Amino acid sequence: MADRSGRDAGVFVRQYPSVARWITDQEWIEIGLIDGGDTFVRALDEGGLRWEGKADYHSLDAALDDLERGLAVWVREEFGE
Repeated sequence: MADRSGRDAGVFVRQYPSVARWITDQEWIEIGLIDGGDTFVRALDEGGLRWEGKADYHSLDAALDDLERGLAVWVREEFGE
């Protein structure tokens, strides 16, 4: 899988397959605290917020790992995949 620049995005896809699929299927993620918010990472689609993580993580990798697990569960529960 290549990113928009044509570079190989394989490392990210192997590490975070659910996140990569989410983004590829025209949904999006947000990373970072938003004023008044209490979550650092979240997944959204046209219908709104679908998953949100904690307010604080010890690393970006930890946040992405949590997002990966959360999206995998959400997709399984919503679509049986």
